[in-house]
Amino acid sequence: MSRVITRFGRGRSPRSVLLIVAACTAVSGFLGLGPAATAATTPPTWPGSASNTEIFPGGLWTNPQTLASAATAQLTASGRTADAALVRQISSQPSATWLGDWWSPSLLSSKLRGMLAASAAVGSTPVFVTYAIPDRDCGGYSAGGFGDAAYVQWNQTIAAILRGHPAVVLMEPDSIAMLADPRCAAVAGARLQLLAQVAQIYFDAGVPVYLDGGNSHWVAPAVMASRLSTAGVRYARGFFTNVANFSRVDVERSYADSVSALLGGTHFVIDVSRNGAGWQGAWCNPPGAALGQNPHVSAGTTALDALLWVKNPGVSDGSCNGGPAAGVWFESSALSLGRNRGAR
Repeated sequence: MSRVITRFGRGRSPRSVLLIVAACTAVSGFLGLGPAATAATTPPTWPGSASNTEIFPGGLWTNPQTLASAATAQLTASGRTADAALVRQISSQPSATWLGDWWSPSLLSSKLRGMLAASAAVGSTPVFVTYAIPDRDCGGYSAGGFGDAAYVQWNQTIAAILRGHPAVVLMEPDSIAMLADPRCAAVAGARLQLLAQVAQIYFDAGVPVYLDGGNSHWVAPAVMASRLSTAGVRYARGFFTNVANFSRVDVERSYADSVSALLGGTHFVIDVSRNGAGWQGAWCNPPGAALGQNPHVSAGTTALDALLWVKNPGVSDGSCNGGPAAGVWFESSALSLGRNRGAR
């Protein structure tokens, strides 16, 4: 079974992406992250100039082989039709596939190739999430990750497999926002440079990526814009927000628009998988959470590219609020998410 571990994760024109306001530069210097980078001499022109339908051709792919679909089948087979209907609200929708150090290289290759073939057969675009950066969450619930060299090689493998196929990658949820945590202070500078190196790998392979933009409750827009600049957002389509979190779309959109403006209008996507009831005061399996609106690609008239289900609803955040270990199917949470959505 696929395993997802979470917490609370063709070239883009940088325009003025790296020309962050002076205040941002001052903030980054204060944090010891170094000054904001300057624009490349010959800046990339893709995928920032592409339409969002070019980034997500055919719309979002729904994986028929997920923990939610397996649970739906089991509930149906056991005669629990009402519960199956609640979980089907999850399994019937496109959600991201998380990639990490839990798969061997050969299994990673076969899984990716299989999903690319399946999505191509129906003409839609899969969304992948990488989650294996060194010192992943600096000692929190989702500890782990590769060493630097292995991490670069791992991403090179993914990029090579995805090259030439419709696919989108969201790089490392929490990796940038978590640098606000004192536990991450020792890795901050190196991490941003590593992210920039990896973003260029995907850029060179023609794979559109989004970088971690945290969420509206975490890091100030000016600080986030400066970090994204250093982390190589010039090689990405843009950034993502609210992954595995619960902020309502209007709150998150306001934050993302602010970050985007500081980066010259760069694009973004928002995770709406569990934000139907808004922030519930806790990030780990909050019992009051509800499914958000169904994921979809936006109309393409603003910097918002899509509303996605990045976090897989029904999968535990960790051993908290009655949940199993991170990445394990949590049936009572899945049922609650569906019920709470219907109650609103």
